[in-house]
Amino acid sequence: MTDVATTSPNAVGVAPAAAPAPQKLDDLMLAMDVVDTLRHQENLALRELDDDARKAALVERLKKLYADQGIAVPDEIIAEGVRSLEESRFSYTPAPAGMARTLALMWVDRGRWAAIIGGSVVAIAVAIGGYAYFVVGGERRAAEAARVEIVETLPAALKKIVQTARDEAKIPAATARVDEIARRGEAAIARKDVGAVKAAIAEETALVATLREAYQIRIVSRPGVRSGVYRVPANRQSRNYYLIVEAIGADGKALPREILNEETQVKKTVTIWGQRAPQSTYDRVAADKQDDGIIQNDRLGEKRRGEVDVRWTLPVEAGAITEW
Repeated sequence: MTDVATTSPNAVGVAPAAAPAPQKLDDLMLAMDVVDTLRHQENLALRELDDDARKAALVERLKKLYADQGIAVPDEIIAEGVRSLEESRFSYTPAPAGMARTLALMWVDRGRWAAIIGGSVVAIAVAIGGYAYFVVGGERRAAEAARVEIVETLPAALKKIVQTARDEAKIPAATARVDEIARRGEAAIARKDVGAVKAAIAEETALVATLREAYQIRIVSRPGVRSGVYRVPANRQSRNYYLIVEAIGADGKALPREILNEETQVKKTVTIWGQRAPQSTYDRVAADKQDDGIIQNDRLGEKRRGEVDVRWTLPVEAGAITEW
């Protein structure tokens, strides 16, 4: 009778196949060392691995190499090392180029990349911030400053100088002059013409200075200085007569004046100039001086404080010269 226990794989008493024993770490390390040894002699190893007979000879040489070092390496470990070299199990093969490899390398070197990216982000942020502040913000600040200037600053400045000029004006003609400039300035504000407003303020400021002046226009009468001259223009036969004058302040000193030379059309600041006068005035002054060499009535005009124009004592004409 046949014994069932020996014929049926499911019968009780049949032992399961034993699992392969895990490879010990020492054996693995030895196999890796064998591979490393073979790599150092790669040309020889590859040449030997191409032929089974020479492969066996290579195994023997490896055994002798380790034996000479006093290391006992089992045959199966050397065979395992040779197989591993053939399979490239313990060698590193770089991943092919591509996005995945690039990202992996960046992750490994993430510290350096963080510094680079972080610095770039900071630089970009600074650039954006600088553009926003200096360009966009600068334009906005300039626009706001311009708005404040035409809406607040210039109107206040014009109002103040106009009031000062009105306080200095002592006669209707001077007040009218102040108001005429003020109207031009206010019209410029209404149309937001900054340049015209500033011009009106400057004109009022100059007018205030004029209103505050007080002096006498006197004909020069002293040795070595002529009291009058005449000129014959190139385009006419008649003469132009001029009395040599100066503006004398309350302290008795000559005041500098800006005079337009009608012959050259050039303005100069001088303390003495030739004021044009009709021949009758010129002859009258000449007769006064001929008596004793002194002009008794040397006051030609007077500029009073609070007024704009000179009050002429003797008749004069428009025009002056600064050279003769």
